[in-house]
Amino acid sequence: MQSKISWAFPVLVLVLLSSVTPAETIRLKGGQEVSASIIKSDKDVIFCDLGFDILRLPRSEIVEILKQTPEHEDPRSSPGETLLPQPSTDRMHYSAGLTRTSIEANTKRFAEAVVLVSCPVSLGSGFMINERGYVVTNYHVIANETHIKITVFHETGTGFEQQQYKQVKIIALNPFEDLALLKIEDASEPFKHVYLGDANQIEAGESVFAIGNPLGLTRSVSQGIVSAVNRNHSGRLYVQTTTAINPGNSGGPLFNLKGEVIGVTSMGYLYLGGLNFAIPIDVVKRFVDNWDAFAFNEDNPNSGYRYLQPGPRKKQGPRPTVPD
Repeated sequence: MQSKISWAFPVLVLVLLSSVTPAETIRLKGGQEVSASIIKSDKDVIFCDLGFDILRLPRSEIVEILKQTPEHEDPRSSPGETLLPQPSTDRMHYSAGLTRTSIEANTKRFAEAVVLVSCPVSLGSGFMINERGYVVTNYHVIANETHIKITVFHETGTGFEQQQYKQVKIIALNPFEDLALLKIEDASEPFKHVYLGDANQIEAGESVFAIGNPLGLTRSVSQGIVSAVNRNHSGRLYVQTTTAINPGNSGGPLFNLKGEVIGVTSMGYLYLGGLNFAIPIDVVKRFVDNWDAFAFNEDNPNSGYRYLQPGPRKKQGPRPTVPD
């Protein structure tokens, strides 16, 4: 009798664990999907409960894990990563403990969060920072414009479907840092969004990639490395990168291999390959967190502090000397 009880106890525990652990969809490199509960994981392998058997899956073969979560939470995660709790429904941007993976996997996960920002005389890129339609882009993409359209590329079973939103509100502008915050007003459902990274974790030499719309070629992906973490250019600090940035890329995200946005692609040299710049993510966070200080005023589109230059010298001749 004792042996039967000892044998049955672990089975009972396994059944109980299966009943309370939510099922997850695990996508493999070969295109297969497994729906199961993860009961154990480490850095090399995960174990899944299929209900009638235990399946062992190497992490190297896993592309993505989709968690079954409530609608207000983001279901996307990769093996071993933790989505940080987001208790507030009005949060402006999100962070997550993402793990490194491939450019292909990250592009699949976050391409829908990258948008096309167009005005009557210009076009650029942008990206969703939350599910409520808030978009970050460059100031110079929408400078002196009020009629703005945003195109979102919704993923379908056969590709991407373009949906254009014409009710776009300018929330905040910071011309000094070349940043703008927009909001889609005519949204009918939540948007997919990106996660913002940590500027202190950026390292020279690490692989990065950008998604944007260079010359109107939508959803283009380019790859490079971080050339310098802090590069002074005209009095501003930038992340220098070899990732190709062309007209139309402006305002788009620069990702690391975790899928975190580490900068906003801002400018590059057309005839000097590999010399491109992105606004560091800590600057973007400060702008978004303090957006009300840069709030757009319809009655004064150029609102904001302007420091006047000192007037020219009235007296000509040699400059006065300072006595010793």
